[in-house]
Amino acid sequence: MKKRITLETLLARSRKSDYKEQYSYITGLLGAGRIRPLKASGKNGKKPALYREYWLEEEKEDFGPLLEELKFCLVPTISVDYYQSHPEVYHQERPWVLLLNAWLRKNKNRPLISESMNERSFEIWGREKFLTKEQGKKILKHCGIPLETLNLYETTEPLSYYAHTRTVPQNLLILENKDTFYSMRRHLLNGTESVFRIPIGTLIYGAGKGILRSFQDFDLCVEPYMTDRRNQIWYFGDLDYEGIGIWENLSNLCQPRRQIRPFCPAYEAMLKKAESIGTLPATKEQQNRNIENTFFQYFSDEISEKMKRILENETYIPQEILNITDFS
Repeated sequence: MKKRITLETLLARSRKSDYKEQYSYITGLLGAGRIRPLKASGKNGKKPALYREYWLEEEKEDFGPLLEELKFCLVPTISVDYYQSHPEVYHQERPWVLLLNAWLRKNKNRPLISESMNERSFEIWGREKFLTKEQGKKILKHCGIPLETLNLYETTEPLSYYAHTRTVPQNLLILENKDTFYSMRRHLLNGTESVFRIPIGTLIYGAGKGILRSFQDFDLCVEPYMTDRRNQIWYFGDLDYEGIGIWENLSNLCQPRRQIRPFCPAYEAMLKKAESIGTLPATKEQQNRNIENTFFQYFSDEISEKMKRILENETYIPQEILNITDFS
């Protein structure tokens, strides 16, 4: 590698020397091949003259010891292919790689208990944000190690839910919007056990698309009764492209472990109540209209056609069309 450098910079350490000594120093660098004159820079006007700028030939670093370390000192879990091709990168990242190497060696022959990403990050590197906000993921990539090898999980905002009963099996109902969650909670607190004649044991606030991230950690962040495989999980959201899309993504995310079904009686109640409204609100802009047909398969042909007609007319029905007086 080479870089451009001025005569003044080269002579910075010998400013107190006379010009004859400075000239001798520069010619010595030229003779050793350490610098080459940049003739376009012109000369300094002194006798004997020197060029004003030079190309500095930087010394090549000897990576031999580092390459030996890569070959013989790292655990087999770490792939050394990238670093052997880029020893200068290994030189920079070596302290972090050695910490990872030590942790892998220590845990080689014992079961690895799952931990959160920040906990695992601190355990390995002594920095809790090393994987999320620093160079941890890049170093894992250079080492050829997927995140799964570290047996960690990403934490999300905890689910907000209301447990009306913890008996199993039971029906769990996910609600897209906050107002409907509070209204149905009030409805159950008033002494009833059902919503639209279907017994509901737990209400879950989905927070729109936030439910998709939360459900990735469902088994880790909820009470044990909620994960019982005998439970049935329902979903109820706005009757628009986005609401249907949330259900589709959630359903795909949970298969084949769980089946999440649309809460049909609530959607049918929305349709019936909408018939008394003169004009439905217009579909919000920038909604992804690319939905599948699976949502409509849970309804009769008549109901499905009404739903599709509402969407095709660029209108929608918000969950909030229903209130506490409609749930019985």
